[in-house]
Amino acid sequence: MIPWLDPTAPFPPLDCALLDPNGLLAAGADLSTERLLGAYSRGIFPWFNQDEPVLWWSPDPRMVLFPAELKVSRSLRKRLRRRDYEIRADTAFHQVMIGCAAPRRDQESTWISPMMIKAYTQLHRLGAAHSVETWIDGELAGGLYGVSLGRVFYGESMFSRVSDASKIAFVHLARQLARWEFGLIDCQMKTAHLASLGARDISRQEFSRRLAVLVNYPGITGHWQFDHDLIA
Repeated sequence: MIPWLDPTAPFPPLDCALLDPNGLLAAGADLSTERLLGAYSRGIFPWFNQDEPVLWWSPDPRMVLFPAELKVSRSLRKRLRRRDYEIRADTAFHQVMIGCAAPRRDQESTWISPMMIKAYTQLHRLGAAHSVETWIDGELAGGLYGVSLGRVFYGESMFSRVSDASKIAFVHLARQLARWEFGLIDCQMKTAHLASLGARDISRQEFSRRLAVLVNYPGITGHWQFDHDLIA
């Protein structure tokens, strides 16, 4: 059994999370700014379907990408060098969330509900949530969004309307974060897509240890602006 949180209840210790399903820690509470920022600072994130209560997770192991370990395949590197796209940050946050929430071939429904969009849009207004966007011919072709605390970026979701558009955004993000001396990108759950870019599993204990240090570094405040000379 997992605890039910009222609006003021603290999260239980991370080692109380279930093994099956992996990482389910608690249910209830809300998606207020204070609750979300408190959760992320401890490595906890919300993930639930629209007809479910708010569910909070802390999986073990945890997939992360250390920016210095980014892998760019030969084909993706060739795509990047074409330079037929523009990378922007924080110019279309709501549109990126809508793109991430759109139905996909392998999913019947989305967990990015109107409640989630409202909550993360508020984080964006406060400068804690960010989007990285790939634009082609003046149209939003793909991108990603996530939360930033200290020197950690917590990736939430990505989407593509054009082949490789989300990967292009991710590569620019990782290289910019390396430039800003971020310690890691939290990828949450293991996927082959992220593993191909260099992400790997670490234990919850190691993740928590690193997080406790990195979230206390000064962050990059306000809406982000990227350097555009990062892809050689």
